[in-house]
Amino acid sequence: MDDTNVLHNQSNELPRDYDLEGASFPNEGHFRPPLPHGLVYKQRLPAASHHVPQGDMVLDVVPDPPEDVFVGQTLKLSPAQLAEFQKHSRSIEIDRLQDFVQRDILDQRSCLTLEVITGPSCGLRCSVQSTIPSRLPLTLGRVSPSDLLIKDSEVSGKHALINWNLDKMKWELVDMGSLNGTLLNSQPINNLDTGSRHWSDPIELGNGDIITLGTTSKVIVHITSQNRIHIPFGVGMASDPMSMRRGGKKLPMEDVCYYQWPLFGLDQFGLFVICDGHGGDGAARSASKLFPEIVANILSDTLKREKVVLLRDASDVLRDAFSQTEACMNHHYEGCTATVLLVWADGDDNFFAQCANVGDSACIMNVDGKEIKMTEDHKITSYSERLRIEETGEPLRDGETRLYGINLARMLGDKFLKQQDSRFSSEPYISQVAHIDQASKAFAILASDGLWDVLGTKKAIQLVLQMREKYSTDGVNSAEKIANLLLSEARTLRTKDNTSVIFLDFNTFPRFSCKAES
Repeated sequence: MDDTNVLHNQSNELPRDYDLEGASFPNEGHFRPPLPHGLVYKQRLPAASHHVPQGDMVLDVVPDPPEDVFVGQTLKLSPAQLAEFQKHSRSIEIDRLQDFVQRDILDQRSCLTLEVITGPSCGLRCSVQSTIPSRLPLTLGRVSPSDLLIKDSEVSGKHALINWNLDKMKWELVDMGSLNGTLLNSQPINNLDTGSRHWSDPIELGNGDIITLGTTSKVIVHITSQNRIHIPFGVGMASDPMSMRRGGKKLPMEDVCYYQWPLFGLDQFGLFVICDGHGGDGAARSASKLFPEIVANILSDTLKREKVVLLRDASDVLRDAFSQTEACMNHHYEGCTATVLLVWADGDDNFFAQCANVGDSACIMNVDGKEIKMTEDHKITSYSERLRIEETGEPLRDGETRLYGINLARMLGDKFLKQQDSRFSSEPYISQVAHIDQASKAFAILASDGLWDVLGTKKAIQLVLQMREKYSTDGVNSAEKIANLLLSEARTLRTKDNTSVIFLDFNTFPRFSCKAES
């Protein structure tokens, strides 16, 4: 081709690296990769052909091209043809962008699960996904066709509904003018005038919220986000406030448990956390929001992330995460335990798990048939904790089991107590790293003290092994069933405290990952 003609017609030519099939330039990487620069295909153009079809378009080729013209070389277009081609290109790009956005929305679906935890219909469950509008809104009531059909005389026929707010990307609760009212975390959401049958304003729901219908039926809210990134092991989560266990005294839910895989921007890292609040659930909720953000931020540093992977140790990350979380919390009269399990993959089918904790929510692992204790108990009665306190120069008196009415010496929050007594601490215990390979058949149990108060670690491991064998051929996520079994066992053994369980099974491979939202 004549170089003079090429230069003369630059304004109406397509560059060699323009992608005819995809109608996009190489820097528009959302849609398809660019063709390699300099690549020449050896298929020649027929000498007599004057058109090269491209879908619905026809590009005019220089008449009678010389023998050495190959597909991939610059094609000349008239100004009118170039304008038409660019118009078609923009149309393709807009269509593809819309498809991309739609796929992105579908890949960030939210799943709502309701479980009745008290009342005549205790144990009843119902789930719905935000991406299935035909299933929405989800209705709660005493008569059919309610999605959550609650057989309680204090529940109205059509009591309440839950819908997905696409603008806010949040679940919202509405009272439908019920006679006996609807409470969210003990606060009424509707008009206090019982004679009023007006619908309430929508109220946002969060993971772990408690909805009360009438006075006896309580419903716990589980919210998870599902995406198409495969979580490479099984995860199950279950919780129960165990209300009415203390001689008829109502027990508020102060546990917050959640997990996130992968952490934002970190495909090979995940976080699993249980916080058990005291004095309220405020500190536990704050910690639950802070930990994933802070850990992800620390690991966004390439050097720190590579250090964890290469040295197989995340001690510094976990210690820094606890320090930053404590500094960000502004709870003077509320506190919480925190048990944080960080799991990461090395790209060779190996996983590594390391735990940090303050308080008495515990984590155990079973790797190659051996029990590994991943946490340390920080109750005042614990020998190691009494020893630590003694080293401060202010040892506990004989028989002393509490400080300022608290049976824990380490926690997050409780700033007032820490100002009054330096023996209180937020310094975490950090475990050794557990190495997990495909043959280890490993699993982990994280739980608040409501489980461990009534169930020993050996019994818990035995129950897991039995259930694993039972569900081994089901082809389903048995981790969820095992988490609920452990919770049910705590209930049967009449625990008197809020109970939350997260179960990780490194021997199963469910389809979707889930993370609890706060």
